Amino acid sequence: MPDILTDANRFRRTNTIVHPRYGCAIGAVYSVVAIPGGVPIANCGPGCADKQFFMMCGENGYQGTNGAGAGAMPSANVGENEIVFGGTKKLDALIKSALRIMKGDIFVVVTGCSGELVGDDVGSVVRGYQRAGKPVVFADAAGFKGNNITGHEIVMKEIIDQFVGDYKGRKRKGLLNLFFEVPYFNTNWRGDFIELKRVLEGAGLEVNALFGPESRGAAEWKDIPKAQFNLVVSPWVGIDTAEHLKAKYNQPYLHVPIVPVGEEATTEFIRQVVEFAGINPKRSEEFIKKEAKLYYYFLEHFTEFFSEFWFGLPSRFAIASDASTNLALTKFLADQMGVIPVKQIITDNPPERFRDGIRRLYENITEGVSAEVDFIEDGYIIEHEIKNADFAGTVPLILGSTWEMDVAAELGGLLVRVGTPNTEEVVMNRSFIGYRGAPTFMERVYSAAVSGGS
Repeated sequence: MPDILTDANRFRRTNTIVHPRYGCAIGAVYSVVAIPGGVPIANCGPGCADKQFFMMCGENGYQGTNGAGAGAMPSANVGENEIVFGGTKKLDALIKSALRIMKGDIFVVVTGCSGELVGDDVGSVVRGYQRAGKPVVFADAAGFKGNNITGHEIVMKEIIDQFVGDYKGRKRKGLLNLFFEVPYFNTNWRGDFIELKRVLEGAGLEVNALFGPESRGAAEWKDIPKAQFNLVVSPWVGIDTAEHLKAKYNQPYLHVPIVPVGEEATTEFIRQVVEFAGINPKRSEEFIKKEAKLYYYFLEHFTEFFSEFWFGLPSRFAIASDASTNLALTKFLADQMGVIPVKQIITDNPPERFRDGIRRLYENITEGVSAEVDFIEDGYIIEHEIKNADFAGTVPLILGSTWEMDVAAELGGLLVRVGTPNTEEVVMNRSFIGYRGAPTFMERVYSAAVSGGS
């Protein structure tokens, strides 16, 4: 990689990157962990599962898992013997043991590179358990298929096809399936799911959250076909699954590409979903009124600080994060806080077919303000781009991950951690979205400002 990056070569792809910000497809084992009663069976090498733990969980807010994650996760620990002679017998024994020892409602065998490269017929092993009435699913999620987000969608579709199955019954008006952030990968996923579910239910809707502490687990997944529609709240994650459900169950879906942050965006979001659902808006309008009153109570008190403590507050910001977080926080800061976006970098490698649509969302992201967005995975280039952003002599506000600590220190900037990985914070139940999460995000930004650091 050259020391000086020109317009011609600054985004040149190589066969390696530094400072990775996602796991590989086998990281979808943590999507299974996020389902209450879900037990992943990692059909891969021991190092594969271990690395996903650290990237997705252990060094990403120290989130912690239930009894089926981290070191308790059943794993085939594929080695040389399985590569040479095949690993199906070992996998069969592992599934038997997991069913006998682990307490779970759904077991998902997630196969990594080794099994796929040597051609192990994992499906034939798992289908034997399915015929016996065991809740076992298999998903091929080799790392060469993509990152953990790709794996997340693979696992969701396989659970739908193998565990949920066919359905010809009636749809329940007002019930929706929520497709949103990727569990564990998005550091605040627990708090975000809780807040978005709270907002939707407050508006009079029923929600299959599918993941997290307020999901009913396997029983809720079984109810997926009964939903009136699917709600995708993300620029791109979940769209493939929603299209799959549309074809399989004739379910329409509403795509809201920007996660709502703050009163204005959340109120607009509620009205959009309620209109799509065709339910009576009386309850949702009452909920909006109540939430807006509380939101502006806090904001009114914040304005005293904001108007007085003007010296040293950030007026320009850069962000390096996944597309969903990037769009949501860029819109909130530009639209509601008047902070100017100067460098927006998306790090989760969205498929090419979604990128033009994502770029258009940054055009006129608020009245009179547009931003250019770059899709970069390599931390070396990301650091270079942030370092050369135009902060116009003001205190740089950098929204990023642990990897941005050095560039923030070099620029004398403020670092607020919003992306993966995050090794400096312990995250249990935190959200930056909706009505309740936006004030928390503001607290993080302006606490960094008054403390003079991160």
